[in-house]
Amino acid sequence: MTVQSIDTGLFKLDGGAMFGVVPRPIWEKLVPPDARNLCTWAMRCLLIDDGAGRLTLVDTGIGTKQDAKFFGHYDLHGDETLETSLQKRGVGLADITDVFLTHLHFDHVGGAVRRDGERLTATFANATYWTNRRHWQWATEPNAREKASFLKENILPLHESGQLRYVEDGGLSPAISEVIYVDGHTDQMMLPLVPYKGHTLAYCADLLPSYAHLPLPYVMGYDTRPLLTLDEKAAFLERAAAENWILVFEHDAQHEACTVQRTERGVRPAEFLKINEL
Repeated sequence: MTVQSIDTGLFKLDGGAMFGVVPRPIWEKLVPPDARNLCTWAMRCLLIDDGAGRLTLVDTGIGTKQDAKFFGHYDLHGDETLETSLQKRGVGLADITDVFLTHLHFDHVGGAVRRDGERLTATFANATYWTNRRHWQWATEPNAREKASFLKENILPLHESGQLRYVEDGGLSPAISEVIYVDGHTDQMMLPLVPYKGHTLAYCADLLPSYAHLPLPYVMGYDTRPLLTLDEKAAFLERAAAENWILVFEHDAQHEACTVQRTERGVRPAEFLKINEL
């Protein structure tokens, strides 16, 4: 079995939105903003080869099918895309057997669908795409707050292709030992746990976008239920410290992963590392 990180490019989001009620003089020491108050964030996916014929991609980045105006809002940049990053690892689009979608916001699911002329098709023709029923309903009947994040062109083609399945129905790759469901950011976001080389990799998605979000009050303004996020973070981090998980950060442009430890100030980073160093 192998696990690799897959870089799909960088984008920018408002620092205040990313740190909620935390004042800029505090968070800017951790993630410096540019002159427009925008911070650079990664879109880091995971590629899991179970060694038994299943190749699972966790999340897909923002994709490339949107127009220049859309990408201009997020200053998409960097040398990598989902496809080029996979190619560097000798993986073709047809090789992916499973795509695990933590949730269906555009920066996590955008790469799941691509444009073929006038048609929108699943990027990975041979893959099963995994979500859950509650989140699918939440995304396809969006509330006004999240509507701009749930784009129909990213979501509906997966159902129309017949490739969509729900985790609760079974059949997910055994390389993912457990799925943790959280509701603070969006309804029923899924965080996969992956046993690897004697460790447990915990893919944090938007519960902990970066290491800078480890302090409990550091909750994104994008979260639909911030007080619930506080409780979910506390439980997640307590278990991570107790079981010595390696946290994998989807959006941290500087730090791919870290272990954590309990301190007088709460759970904080212990050691920063990269998955390929394990």
